Amino acid sequence: MNDAAIREALMHQLEWTGRDSDKSHEIYHDDAVLEFPQSGERFVGKQNFQTWREKYPADVEFRVRRISGSGEFWVGEHLISYDGGPWSFGVSLHQFRGDKVALERIYWMEGFDAAEWRSEWAEMFDPLESTTLDNWREQAPATR
Repeated sequence: MNDAAIREALMHQLEWTGRDSDKSHEIYHDDAVLEFPQSGERFVGKQNFQTWREKYPADVEFRVRRISGSGEFWVGEHLISYDGGPWSFGVSLHQFRGDKVALERIYWMEGFDAAEWRSEWAEMFDPLESTTLDNWREQAPATR
């Protein structure tokens, strides 16, 4: 599978997340593993984490900031909101085996205010900047 097809498959997953569980999980091998290192949770087998996600008790909204990678390794930078609450920041690491994900690791955290003491060295940007699915598809090939 080429890089453009993998990017499209990742966007397909995000497009259907929270709307159609079967479509959003087409990207995974049946024996895929999903890990949340910050909580120490590991879900072994697509059916286990698909069922868990279907039973998730909150309304979840995603935005894509960036997807980059090549070959077997891809990184997604995301924004996530639970039940209309504030946006949190996420990174998902995807390891492909052929044309499907074999391992995914997800890290989430809340944002924080920049420290004033380091402002002379930093420039500010909009951390909630994201892209729509249609705009993302029109962008140049993956950043490396």
